[in-house]
Amino acid sequence: MPFLTASVVFLLVAFFGSVSHAGEADVVSADVSCTDQSICSFAITVRHADEGWEHYADKWEVLTLEGELLATRVLRHPHVDDQPFTRSLSGVTLSSSIPRVRIRAHDSVHGYGGEELSVEIPR
Repeated sequence: MPFLTASVVFLLVAFFGSVSHAGEADVVSADVSCTDQSICSFAITVRHADEGWEHYADKWEVLTLEGELLATRVLRHPHVDDQPFTRSLSGVTLSSSIPRVRIRAHDSVHGYGGEELSVEIPR
């Protein structure tokens, strides 16, 4: 059986102790409402195990199904004790040719990669 020296144990603890355990930010629900003029409001719920300023969900985005960015809601602080959390964005004008959108979240360490939602735009 291999023998671990104190310096190897220290390096392992230092490395794994600094690895974030929060994972990626997931979009868990989305509520969309639009006016007759196709001006829409989004209320998006995100789940992420925010760890503080070093690792937190820092924005969510509305995109076309093809990936064109339509709107961004910047999240200006961690939500360590407020999970999942919902934040809104209004005044998003969408073309009537856009029947559905993708919602994705971003975190300050992993970027994108968590669960996304595809939502129908109410007309």
